[in-house]
Amino acid sequence: MTAREELLAELRPGAFGIAYRMLGSVAEAEDVVQEALLRLHGALERGERIDSPPAYLATVTTRLAINELRSARARRESYVGEWLPEPIITDGREDPALHAELADSLSLALLVVLESLTPEQRAVLLLRDVFDYSYAEIARIVDKSEDNVRQMATRARRQVEEGRPRFQTTDEHREVLARRFIEAAEWGDLAGLEAVLAADVRLSGDGGGKVPSLARALSGRARVARTLHAWVKQMMRVPDLAMRGAEVNGAPGILILDGRGRLFSVWALDIAGGEIVGIDAIVNPDKLRHLGPVADYEELRRSRE
Repeated sequence: MTAREELLAELRPGAFGIAYRMLGSVAEAEDVVQEALLRLHGALERGERIDSPPAYLATVTTRLAINELRSARARRESYVGEWLPEPIITDGREDPALHAELADSLSLALLVVLESLTPEQRAVLLLRDVFDYSYAEIARIVDKSEDNVRQMATRARRQVEEGRPRFQTTDEHREVLARRFIEAAEWGDLAGLEAVLAADVRLSGDGGGKVPSLARALSGRARVARTLHAWVKQMMRVPDLAMRGAEVNGAPGILILDGRGRLFSVWALDIAGGEIVGIDAIVNPDKLRHLGPVADYEELRRSRE
């Protein structure tokens, strides 16, 4: 491997961390990073003076991600059902999106809240609060004045804080709650499920029109618990289907696997204040393929008949 190839390989994880948080899509993030790396490689090949390759790559990645997010949002307007980000499994792995960054900034719940921001607001907030860029650096990246960038960050931060719970929970307590949730679900314990859910818990599902899911999000402890109970009851009719705890986007989650170890669904748990305040269930196979073999829904459906 040449020195330049080593440099590009070293810079890739940080660029992916920016692109994934901007787009909420692994495939789109990888495309953006590949294009950004090609541009950096081309600039170096032409002998252009680049004082800081990391800064150059961050600038190109952010600008490409802003453009991609604009077009992606147009596509998402025609998406069947509720759109959720693509999950990544982060337990026991050197995941590129975790490159020297806080795991909390990866949570699906936060990525969903970030969808309410404009692409520029999202870029400014992430670069400032997650990647610790100065306002002057961000102003150069997004091509706006420093005062404008400060105002954008303040507005974006306020909007995100309104959409996120204030009280967080320790990692140890989150793991305990996740285990209690899985046990209650597997045993069909409706009361046990209700006991770990917040009163205003929100349940979202993303099937993308490929697999049946919720048409819109549900809220409320009793309603969500009954829905989860019914889901698990149906799933357990499939031979050898299993629920396994995992770290999803830096937080507790669940993988649902068939008897051949193929992935059927990923559930991400949003925990705050000692309760589960949100559950995102992704069953769209197109959003799971980057994680490995995906189960065939029709095959599973027939096996429970």
